[in-house]
Formats: sequence, C-alpha cells, structure tokens
Amino acid sequence: MRRRTIPLILVFVLSAISTSAAPGDEVPAWLSQAAAASAPPYDKDVPAVVIHREQTINVGADGRLITATNFAVRVLVREGRYFASADQLYLTNSGKVREMRAWLISPNGTVKKYGKDHIVDLIEDPNDIYNEYRVKSIDATNDADAGSVFGYEAISEERPLFHQDVWLFQNRLPTLLSRYTLNLPAGWSASSVTFNRDPIEPAVSGSSYKWELRNLMPIRPEVASPEISNLAPRIAVNYFLPDSGPSSGFRSFETWTEVSRWASELHDPQSVPDENITAKAKQLTAAAANEFDKIRAIAQFVQRLQYISIDIGIGKGNGYKPHAASQVLAKTYGDCKDKANLMRAMLRSIGIVAYPVAIYSGDATRVTEQWPSPSQFNHCIIAVKVGEETRAETIISHPTLGRLLIFDATDEHTPLGDLPDDEQGSLALLIAGDQGALLRMPVMPPESSHLQRVAEVQLTSEGAIVATIKERSTGQRAVEERRAFRKLSAPGYKQMIEEWLTRGATTARVSRIEPVDDSVSGRFGLDVEFSAASYAQLIQDRLLVFNPAIVSRREALFLTEPSRQHPIVLGSRAFTEKVIVKLPVGFEVDEVPDAVKLETPFGTYKTSYEVKGDELVFERALAQRGTAIPAMQYQVVRSFYEKIRAAEQAPVVLARK
Repeated sequence: MRRRTIPLILVFVLSAISTSAAPGDEVPAWLSQAAAASAPPYDKDVPAVVIHREQTINVGADGRLITATNFAVRVLVREGRYFASADQLYLTNSGKVREMRAWLISPNGTVKKYGKDHIVDLIEDPNDIYNEYRVKSIDATNDADAGSVFGYEAISEERPLFHQDVWLFQNRLPTLLSRYTLNLPAGWSASSVTFNRDPIEPAVSGSSYKWELRNLMPIRPEVASPEISNLAPRIAVNYFLPDSGPSSGFRSFETWTEVSRWASELHDPQSVPDENITAKAKQLTAAAANEFDKIRAIAQFVQRLQYISIDIGIGKGNGYKPHAASQVLAKTYGDCKDKANLMRAMLRSIGIVAYPVAIYSGDATRVTEQWPSPSQFNHCIIAVKVGEETRAETIISHPTLGRLLIFDATDEHTPLGDLPDDEQGSLALLIAGDQGALLRMPVMPPESSHLQRVAEVQLTSEGAIVATIKERSTGQRAVEERRAFRKLSAPGYKQMIEEWLTRGATTARVSRIEPVDDSVSGRFGLDVEFSAASYAQLIQDRLLVFNPAIVSRREALFLTEPSRQHPIVLGSRAFTEKVIVKLPVGFEVDEVPDAVKLETPFGTYKTSYEVKGDELVFERALAQRGTAIPAMQYQVVRSFYEKIRAAEQAPVVLARK
C-alpha cells in the first residue's frame, strides 16, 4: 500500500475502451460520431465537455485483462485546452500499454494525428526513489483551442492483484456518454455497488456486463465542498469465477474480515523484532515514566525517519506489503506501511501490542463500508493497544481487542494523541486477522485544535499602532503552523507572516518574529511585534475610528455564493482572541459595537467589549465542530459566517475628551 494521490485528470482517463480499431491513421468511427454529437449549452465558466468516455475490459480465462480506452473531449473555451491530453497508467512488471494514439480535430475540420513519436513515458510519482508505476502520455494542449475536439484510444494489458475495479463516470466536466463494459469468460459473474446515485444496474448479455450513463451535468467546485469522489457517480465492481478459492489466483473479497486476513498475512511476518530493534526500543523508552511516554518515545523516533518509497513487485502485492522491520531500522527510511510496521515491531519488543490500520489519506469520506476491498486505501497508520491509565482523544474501543490508540507514524507534524484532519472520522481497516474490522476513526473536539491569541496594542493620537501578538496553538492548528514553519525558508516564513498582518493593517512593518515549535507537547507558539502608521482613521482631529480585530483568522471561511449544490464540510477547531488596546492620551471610548453571540449545531461565536481604565479589551471566540452540512441548510451556514464577518469588521469610535 502506498501513500499516493493520483492526479485527478489521470484518474478520469486511465482506462476506457474501443469496440473497434481504427484502420491506419484515420479518425476512428466512434470519434467522428462523438465529434458530431450536439451538447446542451453550458455556463461560460465550463471549460470543456467530455463527449465520449468509455472503458471495455476483456478478462481472459487466466484472469489477465485487456483494456481498451476511448476518450474524447470538446474544448469550449481557450482555458479548456488543458484537458486535451491522454494518460495511460501501467505497471512495468505486470502490465504494458500495447497501443496508444490520439487525434485533434480543429473547428474547421482539419485533423492532427498523434502517434508513437508523440508519446512520452513518465515516472508516475517522481518523489519515489523507485516506482514500477509509469504513465504513457500524449499532450495536445499547445495545439488545442476553443472548438477543438481531442480524442484518444489506448489498449493496455495487465494481470491484476484483485478482480475488483472502480469506474468514475465523470470528473467535474459535463459528460455526454460514459460507459463501462466488462466481458468475462464463460461461467464468471460480476456484481457492482453504486455510489453517489441510485443503483446503476448493468445491461447483461451472457457474461458481458455494461454500465452506462448519459448527459451528466458539470459538478461545480465550491468552497468547503466534499471531494469529487463523493459527488460524481461511480461504481465498484467485483468479478469472479464462482467456487474458486484464493489459490486459484482469482481473488475478490466479500467481507472486511477477509480483507483483514489477507492483509495480516502480508504484515505480520514483517513485524518480528530482532535484537537491534529490541535494543533501540529499550534505549528510547529507558526514561519513560508510563505507557503513554513509552509509546511517544518510539512514535517520535519513527516519525523522524525519512519517508522514501521503493515499490518493487507491486503487481504481486508488494504495494501492500511492508519491508521487514529490521531492514527499515537498518536503512533508516521507509514509506507509510514500513514506518507503521517498524513502530509495531519496536512496541512488540517491549511488550506492547499494536496493529496496522489501512486508511485513505486525503479524504475522510472516501472509504465506504459497502465494498470490501484493499484498493479503497492509500495509506497505513497504526493502532496501539493501551491500558486504562493511558488517556488520549485518539483512543477508540474495539469489542474484543479493547482500547486502541490511533496514530499516524508518517505525519511528522502530528504528535501522539492527535490525528491529521483528513483522517479524522474516516472509516479505516484494523488489520488483525479474524478480529480485523472496518472502524470509524476518532474526531477531535473543537478545543483539541485550538488557537489562542493575545494582542497588546498601543494606539497613538495620530492613529498609528505598535502591537505585540502572542499565539499559542494545539492539535491540528499547531500542525498547520508547524508545517508552514518547517516547509518555508526563513525569508519565506517572514513574508507569509507579513502578508497575513497586512491583510488587516495594510501598512504593517514587522520588527520581530519568534516561532516556538515544541515537538514534545505538540504545541506551537508565535510571537510577533509590528507597527503600522495610520491604522486608525482620524476624523476632524476629534474622532479615532479603528477595527479592534486587527489581524484576521487565517482559516476564515467565505461563503459568498447565493446558492449551493453540495454539502458544506467543516473541520473541528477553536479560536480565542483577546485584544488589549491602550488608548491614546486625551481620548476615551465613545462607541463600541454590540456584543455578538451566535449558537448553531455546527458552531458557536461570541464577541465582547469592555473598558478598563485607559484600556479597551475586545474578545472573540469561535468553536467549530467537524461535520458535513447538507446543501439545503446552506443559508443557515452562510448567515452564521456573514454575521461573524460583520462582527469582525465593526469599528470602535474614540473621541477626544
């Protein structure tokens, strides 16, 4: 298993199918027919329309697949030319692309052909040291323009690890025809599960199955929207030879327990500790006072190991099989499954039981219970069995294995006791043989991901300010800050802070930036000093008007569209701020906004103002619960954040005494 996100356009055009080959270099009949098809009018922001999207898979009696792909897109505006490309994924040791060619039909009817000389063979993931996945690509983007039709055919061959597949009927583009055909040997059968739509039943003729949809409308991107895989219609397919066992090589899964057994056979033999692993684990935990401290000492060590993926023999299952723990320790690098496996072995050597957990990284709603399959996952984390004395928000209960502490050994920014945002609430597979199960990952409460800010501001009678800001963040808020701090160079980090400050105080000049990254507790601190001329507006030399919310909330959500198609996805987080403004000599508070208090099922917000001697104290607090809110409730959500925005833009007025 690999932690990988395949580029979106690649997923959309990976496989598809041609029912008849084109003679010579002529435009094939299916492409000519598709290019002549009329499409309904779309809004001007729709860049292109997929006019033909088809995949046909022929399964041999030995289980080998021959896949034919037909794909065509019409460019509607010049920006849509970037969709005029073809990508075909293959595994070097268990598959190949037999044929690939493309055509670009211009608006005046002239045709440009793309053959072998136009094909580029690329590494699928250039970040890996070695990766057997490669991509054959044809790029016609520089030749395409509004009105062009780009189409391509490909025929590929592979021997799959599982007899399971997924077909996404569209991407965000409107699609006139999307078809998936599965031709099986005599005696084989297929079944499917439909997502994001009412069940799509195949047309069956003998051992041939065909799923088809037409005239799919565009799926518009929206702020805080679910991923496309949870919006576009798709099917998951199992195909199998009835009564054939795993030894036949024809493998599919009917239950999650079966997936757990299969994965355990790959993981368990690799997690046996040797003397080096045992010695290192004992060294790391020598000063640990309790169980949590022992686990944390090992967790931090494993997180610091370099992430490197070397996938060899993927077609035989090595994409799911970790390297031996002893090998990972010796080489001091590994991918997600290697890191989880090494941590498991080290814990085992000191008497703590742990299990690998398969999860999808990047979308907490991606995995579905209805389709047991290892291919639903792209990442591996770990579940550690703990006693009653160990407390953390990331502990879940298993009916027979007891209390399990969930941890991501790959994410070096998220400490033990926390979990990355995109994994919280996800369904994940506990790999534990017959006791394995699909479990819901914990969701952190808002207060566990908290940014606390205190700002002390000296305001002059001319409207200038000198300010000190102290921020302290925990949980995923700290992770966001830590990730930016470690990723950027010192000048780049300073520029980011300056850009943030000048969104509120346009003339801000920073004099000190002091980040504090506490890797033990997982907290992150930031102290900033800055000044800004003419921050407050001086009116007739008598009134000073200014906004006490001097700096913005960096995670502010702006919902400005009048309507909504998709659910609103919110993360779990909390924010509190206290601003202490030292008033200039000779001025007093004349007017402050009304205090605000908002309460909804998904969040709360409040503000307050108080005058204490020659100081004005402004406070605001937001607690946002991680949830997905139906589109029909959009106006409620929009109103909530509009009221927050209005409250944070409301000015304070000072008057000369």
